[in-house]
Amino acid sequence: MSSRARRTAISVAASLMTFSLASCGMLGASESSDDASPTKGNDLLVGLLLPEKENTRYEQFDYPFFKKKVGELTRDEGIVKYANAEASATKQADQMQQMIEDKVDVIVLDAVDAHAIADGVQKAKDAGIPVIAYDRLAEGPIDAYISFDNELVGEVQGRSLIEALGGDPESSEKIVMMNGSSIDPNAKQFKAGALSELSGKVTIAQSFDTKDWKPENAEANMAEAIEKIGKKNIAGVYSANDGMAGGIIKALEDAGVTDLPPITGQDAELAAVQRIVTGEQYMSVYKSYPQEAENAAEMAVARVQGRDIQFDALARDKVDSPTHKGVPAQLVPVVALTKANIEETVIADDFYKVTDICTAKYADACAELGLK
Repeated sequence: MSSRARRTAISVAASLMTFSLASCGMLGASESSDDASPTKGNDLLVGLLLPEKENTRYEQFDYPFFKKKVGELTRDEGIVKYANAEASATKQADQMQQMIEDKVDVIVLDAVDAHAIADGVQKAKDAGIPVIAYDRLAEGPIDAYISFDNELVGEVQGRSLIEALGGDPESSEKIVMMNGSSIDPNAKQFKAGALSELSGKVTIAQSFDTKDWKPENAEANMAEAIEKIGKKNIAGVYSANDGMAGGIIKALEDAGVTDLPPITGQDAELAAVQRIVTGEQYMSVYKSYPQEAENAAEMAVARVQGRDIQFDALARDKVDSPTHKGVPAQLVPVVALTKANIEETVIADDFYKVTDICTAKYADACAELGLK
C-alpha cells in the first residue's frame, strides 16, 4: 500500500471512531509486555524537552500526561526532568546540554528547530543517552520518533476546506494559506498534505510561512492578504493551527468582515472548539495529545530498560529524516473536528467537559448543537 493510500485508510478509519484514551497502551504494549529482565530498574531520570508555551497543549496535556505515565510505568520511582524552551532554539540547546550533564537516562525531545538541535542530539548519542523525537522529527541520530501523521493532518485540513466550499468549488475561488513556521518540519508536512488537496481546485491567492506560529504574526499576514486580495474576494482560509486561526479571525473582523469565510485549524484548543460551536471557525484537527504523550513515555521507558519487544511494538513505522533513514516511528491517527462530532471526540475522550466549552457566552450556540 502506498503511503498516501495508507494515510487515506487511516483517515477513513479515524472519521468512523473516537480514539479513546483507554487505548493509550496500543498494540498490546504495556509494562508487562516484555517478560525479559530489564537492563535498568525503575529509578529512571527521563528528560523531557518541549518547545514553547504559545500553544496551550504542551503545559496542559503533553507534560502532565507524560509525567503521569512515567510514574505509572516505574511504580513512581522514575523522575521526569522537564524544560520548556519558550520558542528559543538557543535556550533549548542549553537545556539539552544540561540534560546531558545531568546524565539523564533518556531524552524525549520536541525540537524548536529540528536542524539546529542536531548537534545536541549527537552529543547525547556520544554520551550514551538515547533521544526520542517527539511530535517533530529532529535531525541527528535519534533512536525513535512519535508524532501524528502530519501529511494526513494537512490532507484532512485541505479536504475539509474544500468540503466547506461546497465540495466542488470553482478553481477561481481565492483562498489564503497561513502555514506554520518555516523552521518546523511539521509545518512543511502539513503544507504538503494540504496542497495535495487544494492544488488545482482553488486559487491560492496568498501564502505565508508564519514566524514562530504566533497568532499576532498570522494576524499581520492576514491583514496584508486582505489588503491585496480584497475582503470580499476571500472564499476561505487554510490555517495550519488554531492559534493562528484566532489571529486570522481578528484580522477579518477588524477589516469589517461579518460573514466569515470557512477557516481551518489544528489542535482542538478550547477557544477554537468554542469558535467552531459559534461558526466562526469551520474545523480543527483533533489529535489525542494524552495518547501521544503516554505512548512516548512507554517508548522512553522501554528503550532505557531494554524491553525490546515492547519498544518494537510501539515503533512499527519507519520514517526518514534529512540526516537518517529508517527511523523507528509511531504515527498516531487524527480526526477532523467540526460541529458535527464535538460530542464524539473531545467530550467523549474527556479532553474537555461540556461545561468547559459551554460557558455563558456560548450557551445558546451549544444549545442549538444539543451540547448539554
